[in-house]
Amino acid sequence: MSNYKSEFLNILTERGFIHQCSNFDTLDNKLNESTQSAYIGFDATAQSLHVGNLTGIMMLYWFQQSGHKPITLMGGGTSKIGDPSFKDEQRKLLNDETIQTNINHIQSTCFKQFLSYGDGKTDALMVNNNDWLDGLKYLEFLRDYGRYFTVNRMLSFDSVKTRLERESPLSLLEFNYMVMQGYDFLELNRRYGTILQMGGSDQWGNIINGVDLGHKSDRTQLFALTAPLLTTPDGKKMGKTESGAIWLNKDMLSSYDYFQYWRNVDDEMVGTLLRRFTTLPINEISRLETLQGAEINEAKKILAFETTKLCHGEISAKDAQTTAAKTFEQGSVGDDLPSININEERLNAGINVINLLVETALVSSKGEAKRLIQGGGARINDIKIETLEHIISNNDLTAEGYIKLSSGKKKHALIKTK
Repeated sequence: MSNYKSEFLNILTERGFIHQCSNFDTLDNKLNESTQSAYIGFDATAQSLHVGNLTGIMMLYWFQQSGHKPITLMGGGTSKIGDPSFKDEQRKLLNDETIQTNINHIQSTCFKQFLSYGDGKTDALMVNNNDWLDGLKYLEFLRDYGRYFTVNRMLSFDSVKTRLERESPLSLLEFNYMVMQGYDFLELNRRYGTILQMGGSDQWGNIINGVDLGHKSDRTQLFALTAPLLTTPDGKKMGKTESGAIWLNKDMLSSYDYFQYWRNVDDEMVGTLLRRFTTLPINEISRLETLQGAEINEAKKILAFETTKLCHGEISAKDAQTTAAKTFEQGSVGDDLPSININEERLNAGINVINLLVETALVSSKGEAKRLIQGGGARINDIKIETLEHIISNNDLTAEGYIKLSSGKKKHALIKTK
């Protein structure tokens, strides 16, 4: 256990959430003295958040569990711009209707499992920065706040430097994102008394902009707190796979697939992920992360169950757990495997396996399907597919009325007739 006065900073320290803070001692005192408000901003660029957003969500979860008020700030305004990320391309611009639809989906599917919303002192609050950004008058905003931002400093931030070093275009639209995010912090402090913004370590520069703006404009002390970014052993960002993002919305990614994502993480990451993405007691996590060899699989099953329970609910987690056990340990097929329905006449006529691998989402393209088959990783009813011309028909239906299609040993889907 660390030596902070506040429960929140102690929890975050022992669970590996702390990377950098603008002023540990003063923030610690404030969190220990009274109920405070903190926020994290989330993009509204899709109808779901993904695993990459889980670190922020869990920080807000523990903030609320420690007796404080979390705010989920939806970037309805800033999503119209796009942040200067480490990617080379500018973000696709979205219209107001699409952004609002995305916010509605995120609110109902990604936050309410983790946070308790309401009107109480420590109840979570969801706000949209479009409420204040959309009405700003450009000249007045530049006059009142633009003078507090120096281009010299903005050019020093890693996200900007990376783009410039690659000689990738960085539009004025994106450059303004940093100013908008800083203003968000100031506005939340004025409206709700918010003193803390949290985020990933790659957001440090943007968050510090808000801290500095609060000091220069309103003579108020604000705080920045960031968590280390999680990467896989090969250096990739957590939450990205060959088949796409690991969505939190189970309408976009099934509970079984979500469970399997956590079940198949690298052995060396199990302890870190248990600390960060489950609510298991630290002493239990300490026991699990010492397991070696085949025993580490038991820890991974617990990780998969606990993360799925938090995000999708206990019933979905148990169903996914049962399906995984049937599929991998008992040699049968679980009811929760992803499935598609194929017209009976179409199946009778025969369908190339490459098309079905794509339709079942076991691969993301026909090229990937061809490589899978050529590498010996494609199977039908557990029998390896030998040729790219393989045709699947009603002759492949099992006695139970389905066809099991597999990509490697860990990804499966069922084909049924309608």
